Amino acid sequence: MANIKLKAMDVVLADINDVYANDYNPNIMAKPEKELLKTSILNNGFCFPIVVIQDEDNKYCLIDGFHRFLIAKELKMPQIPVVILDHDISKRISATVQFNRARGTHQSLSMSKLVVQLIQNGKNDDEIAQELGMDKDEVLRLKQVSGLKAAFKDQEFSKSWEEFDNKWFPRK
Repeated sequence: MANIKLKAMDVVLADINDVYANDYNPNIMAKPEKELLKTSILNNGFCFPIVVIQDEDNKYCLIDGFHRFLIAKELKMPQIPVVILDHDISKRISATVQFNRARGTHQSLSMSKLVVQLIQNGKNDDEIAQELGMDKDEVLRLKQVSGLKAAFKDQEFSKSWEEFDNKWFPRK
């Protein structure tokens, strides 16, 4: 059996003014779904804690729950329930994408920026694919969207001209 942490049991109340959004979340929510989330919170209560990391200033950077956070602010809630993870930036990005992809969609351009950021933080294509739930082709497509030369620095490309020559002009 896997040793899975039960972080849902470690909920604490955080002052809503000490919580802030990350600068990399690629998730979006349409207005009707946002209104439905607000209705859900009003009718059912705040059932799912926000996932955060605690920064060096003892503030809380959002990993998951941005839209719940916005609605809590709109409803003028003084505190919100949070679960605190201990993740570096690469693990935070991966966690955000894992949480979001399990239930929603992402914008391609935003996802490509995250892939580039993970590459710049030393992750390779296999690690990115594994951590973000993608196949290698999806990672490659997102790198192409970024247009960033650095994203391709370790990519091995075929020498198509050699393959063409060997097929059509074999050496004897």
